Amino acid sequence: MTNIDSRRLDIDGLRALRAIRQHGGVTRAAKALDLTQSAVSHKVKRMETSLGCELLDRSPGSSMFTSEGEDLLEYAVRILRLHDEALVSLAKSDVAGRILLGFTEDTTCSDLSRILGRFCRLHPQVAVRTKVRTSLVLRSMLERGELDVAIMQVFAHEVRPADVVLLRENLHWVKSRALSLEPEGAIPFLSFDDDCFCRRWALDIGQDGGAALETVFECSSAAGIVAAVNAGLGVALLSDRHTRPEMEIIASRLPAPPALAYVLRRARKARNPALESLTFEIESEISRYGGLALAV
Repeated sequence: MTNIDSRRLDIDGLRALRAIRQHGGVTRAAKALDLTQSAVSHKVKRMETSLGCELLDRSPGSSMFTSEGEDLLEYAVRILRLHDEALVSLAKSDVAGRILLGFTEDTTCSDLSRILGRFCRLHPQVAVRTKVRTSLVLRSMLERGELDVAIMQVFAHEVRPADVVLLRENLHWVKSRALSLEPEGAIPFLSFDDDCFCRRWALDIGQDGGAALETVFECSSAAGIVAAVNAGLGVALLSDRHTRPEMEIIASRLPAPPALAYVLRRARKARNPALESLTFEIESEISRYGGLALAV
């Protein structure tokens, strides 16, 4: 039994553990953290030695974490948040001003909300006004000068040099395994609403391969589209986060969709100390954790 006085919770080890959960494995966590796989494994192993228990279940076909690892993860999230907030608080400067911020709905349930909440607590002289809209609407608002900064989704090939990339995802054509598609005729399409740029791609470029899409279901939420796919109502475009094991990814008949990216994009003329401070904190957080964590 390890003496409790000799146990230590290493911050870098906790970051590695959190990244393994967030990205689904040691290899992906290492890539996200810009470390070697052996470096990430070493950080976890060193913490296991200090704590006197195994945190990762390394047996084939097992779940990723041991029960002790799962327990520690709950504490790790809270410890890292307090640790990082303390560092930001000690380094903060007296900034004031106003920020007009745009979010997409799915990023409201992400690390970004936590970062924004912390920023507002540490900088009470900064007034942050947030609007939640679709990515296409946010893009238009930025161009019209109605926002200072927006966090939105774009196709990966549309990422601009000044954008801060928060997360990259793949996009897939999916259907229920129980749904049989006729070799000829229109394909039933489960679509987001008119303001969805993925819908526009599907109904434009997505049909260039000769397959015709017939919209049979429209819904503004990913949960609704996922439910419709599972019910066998048709084919949909879904990102990595929303695909499910019971779904079938369609690899033929329809053109391969482009990759996606969540980016932080500022308006061309938006420059003030408050905005610079918020942008810096988001960039630092994303760099520290190797990406943006979004709720599924």
